[in-house]
Amino acid sequence: MWADVSERRGSQESHGSRRPYAPGMSTPETSRFVRIRVELVLEVDDEEAVTGAALQSLADDAELSDAERADSERAVTEDTAEALAHLVDPFDLVGAVPGVELRQASWSSEQIDYDPDSPEWDLDEDDGGENDPEDEEMTVG
Repeated sequence: MWADVSERRGSQESHGSRRPYAPGMSTPETSRFVRIRVELVLEVDDEEAVTGAALQSLADDAELSDAERADSERAVTEDTAEALAHLVDPFDLVGAVPGVELRQASWSSEQIDYDPDSPEWDLDEDDGGENDPEDEEMTVG
């Protein structure tokens, strides 16, 4: 069980200081938001299957205008990475998680040269201080 922040240690706010620890920020508001960074490397064994699934998804999307649909169909047909970007939806990753609501998401895809033995692809390596030591990473495969 988690200990109450106000027990013996904690922020200035938990000790009753009238001065906010971080001016302009309230602890309850900022602590509700969590950023999860995920990087995936996928191996495409069947480009036609990926493209076909993306085209079917576009055909089933009633909210797209004809112009948007035509642009998207062209993009997913010309580039498998675009087809994957169309199919992979961050909401699908967290949609069934109770107690959370996706507030913002961005993602992109690109074709890359991948060598799993290269130090460049070492997921355990710190990427220049961007990640917190508390970040968790999982390697699949």
